[in-house]
Amino acid sequence: MSRVGKKPIPIPDKTKVDITNQDVNISGPLGSLSITMHPDVSAVVENNEIQVKRPSDQKRHRALHGLTRALINNMIVGVTEGFKRELKIIGVGYRAEMRGSTLILNLGYSHPIVLMPPEGVSIEVIPKENRMIVSGIDKQMVGQCAAKIRSLRKPEPYKGKGIRYAGEYVRSKVGKKAGA
Repeated sequence: MSRVGKKPIPIPDKTKVDITNQDVNISGPLGSLSITMHPDVSAVVENNEIQVKRPSDQKRHRALHGLTRALINNMIVGVTEGFKRELKIIGVGYRAEMRGSTLILNLGYSHPIVLMPPEGVSIEVIPKENRMIVSGIDKQMVGQCAAKIRSLRKPEPYKGKGIRYAGEYVRSKVGKKAGA
């Protein structure tokens, strides 16, 4: 049995789950999400818990079992609590600001970078601390948006300048003076 797949998913209060055929619709206080499951996997609601089931012990079915359970669990956490990723900007002159719903980044290039966050993702900029908080209900969209922002100026190992996740450790290298 898949260790992840066999765990039941508790349904919190104020969360509504609707499973029809292969479609799972979950709505909660922060919004609603839906997913279409693989035809080989099924889900059932039993006494305020969601149980994901698979037809056999084939390797493919075991993988789909755990994946489907994790996706449904992430949807429930998203509509009840939401997800967020925090980014730090390190570097002289590197700045971020919000103009309406548009993110404008000055990262040492000859031009400012203008980014529109995707639907369902919000970005909050704290200019005094040079931090950004990317938040939303869809875990995949929040992570992808944060990764896209980070990829605009990855942290470099010599001075540590760039955009990094909060708590990310960037191993610093010694410059060319150490070789002499």
